[in-house]
Amino acid sequence: MTTPDTQMNGQSMDIAEQRRKELDQLFPGIFTETRNDQGELKITLDTERLKAELGGFTDIYDSRRERYGMDWPGKRDCLRQIQQPSTATLKPCRDESVDFDTTENLFIEGDNLEVLKLLQKSYYGKVKMIYIDPPYNTGKEFIYPDNFSESLDTYLQYAGLKDGEGRTFSTNTANEGRFHTKWLNMMYPRLYLARNLLREDGVIFISIDDNEVENLRRMCDEIFGEENFLAQFIWNTEGNTDNSYKVKVNHEYIVAYYRNSQFSDDAIGSVIDPNTPEDSNLRKGYADNNINKNNPENPPAIVTLPIGFPCSEDNLFYAAKNIDKKFMDTVSEQKYISDELKEKYGLESKSGLPVKLDDMIVENGLLAQPCRIFVGMANKNKLIEYINNGCQDVLESGQPIRFYINSNAAVRYRKSVSSARNILSVLRRMGTTERSKTYLKNLGVYYSYPKPVDLISYLLEIGNAGDGIVLDFFAGSATTGEAVFRSNAQGKGTKFIVVQLPEQIDPDNREQKAALNFCRDRNLPPRVSELSKERLRRCTAGIRKDEGNQLELGSAQPIDFGFKVLRLNQSNFKLWQAPAKDISDEELLQQMELNVDHIDPNASGEDLLYELLIKAGVMPTETVEQIELAGHKVFSVAEGILMVHLENNIDQSLIDAVLDHAPEEFICLDKAFHGNDQLKTNAMKTFEAFNQGKEKIDQIDFKTV
Repeated sequence: MTTPDTQMNGQSMDIAEQRRKELDQLFPGIFTETRNDQGELKITLDTERLKAELGGFTDIYDSRRERYGMDWPGKRDCLRQIQQPSTATLKPCRDESVDFDTTENLFIEGDNLEVLKLLQKSYYGKVKMIYIDPPYNTGKEFIYPDNFSESLDTYLQYAGLKDGEGRTFSTNTANEGRFHTKWLNMMYPRLYLARNLLREDGVIFISIDDNEVENLRRMCDEIFGEENFLAQFIWNTEGNTDNSYKVKVNHEYIVAYYRNSQFSDDAIGSVIDPNTPEDSNLRKGYADNNINKNNPENPPAIVTLPIGFPCSEDNLFYAAKNIDKKFMDTVSEQKYISDELKEKYGLESKSGLPVKLDDMIVENGLLAQPCRIFVGMANKNKLIEYINNGCQDVLESGQPIRFYINSNAAVRYRKSVSSARNILSVLRRMGTTERSKTYLKNLGVYYSYPKPVDLISYLLEIGNAGDGIVLDFFAGSATTGEAVFRSNAQGKGTKFIVVQLPEQIDPDNREQKAALNFCRDRNLPPRVSELSKERLRRCTAGIRKDEGNQLELGSAQPIDFGFKVLRLNQSNFKLWQAPAKDISDEELLQQMELNVDHIDPNASGEDLLYELLIKAGVMPTETVEQIELAGHKVFSVAEGILMVHLENNIDQSLIDAVLDHAPEEFICLDKAFHGNDQLKTNAMKTFEAFNQGKEKIDQIDFKTV
């Protein structure tokens, strides 16, 4: 039901408050109300009750400060920064976008820490896969801000979006005393916020090298939980190894974690490593193996193969072996058939052959007489079930399995595998940085260290991206975006969100000269983000050519080769930028004057709309339609779930028309009431009356800005 306070909160999600709500749902009663000496009411956490409800805690170490974990200077500031909501916005850039009104892909230009905060409401628990290629901390500079309290201001000045002294982002070089800690301070809050965005069956992949892989693992163990560790892939880069190291390094790592390992079956796709031989049974859709397990954990037993047991050969004869009681007693004692026994009794040394106690005679592909075999088996019960079923297929884990004799007189089983999985920890022959640079150069785009498309495409398969959302908040040259395009050209429906800092191209860097000229020739700002967008615009022609036949098949829906560009900027609503505690009287007076007109006069209606979508927790890729209600222009979002009115006048007839459409939420400008408190009160009462007696999902939330 609408509360008397209808003012919309212009901040991103309050992470600390979200965690408190989750705790309150799990353990009602652990929060208690207390009053201090001044009589002020405060909410406190009863940690003893929480321990009691969790159970299993002892107080033996309570007085000790030592504990296992990861710590570094600045970690406390990281946690504070996570809890500090953002007041920024993402402004739509229609002219830089492709298929702005229909695409479900996002290209966001801005500092990824602020962007991740802004995405919390809209994408909390909705992202299927994250891939990032962050700075490796190799001793070269990286430009992410180190001053937590000024991250947005620093970014706006860096990107030329705010007047000031032109502050620069933080740098990090090997001769600084805080070399590792600055990198950890940069990564920790971003990974923490990224985890919130993952679905329960989500996966994150992080590229890294030897410089920080150990710290990354320990940090991810803390953020994601070491029980959710998936793998540490070794990517064989296979590129140039002309470096000064004593041992030539030709590998990097990709560290992977589940959001929740309990959902591992859905988190990971049924993928076969592309280096798996073409004639492998995995590619044929079945697994085929001997039944033998000659070890003490699977002691030999006698099983009788009946008449009619199938064989791969039309005719076969294999004579029975002459063994005695001493042989059987020795095997019973050892619990397996040793090589010494095999040699003594003239048995084949091949481990796959069971001992035949009767002649094995096959005619017309079937056993002509019963044959007892003596063998250690891992799946003895399943073989007996198959025999008792008249030698017809039985099920194992929902898949049909059958047994047969092969040409060597071994007993084997063949299990159908509808979705084979063969993911190897070493990734080979998935492209190189050098070939990727050449590929981009041929597109007319220049980038120094692009990741190969084939590598990211394979990770999309492992991460089972399917029709889900893929996020890359260190987008670089936007390889992830192109990989999603290529995946969708083959019938998938994946959506992407890529975030890239508008990093300035260095005119003094020889490797960036071509990129600088590219931007100058096209009157583009000399920024890496401009190269990334241009790469996404140009790569689709090659994809259409490569996948031409596939594009014509199956789907009636056109493939989404578009992307909507949003740019991080300060809020369009000045009231949302709360004054600091130490504000001067003059500054406070200026803030109060903003009450007269708190909307940026330079903001377009579309700017305001998209800020409201983000702050209301609506995905900015939702469909937006402008409709007319009671003579007013209204934005209908997500087929009417949200309605937004941004005109400067409002009346009761519009309120009544909104109620007729019954959206989940209605937002309008506070100034549209022109100080008419009676009209505003009547509007609130009208919504309250509508909501009375309705289920929560049928109520309308009324907000003003």
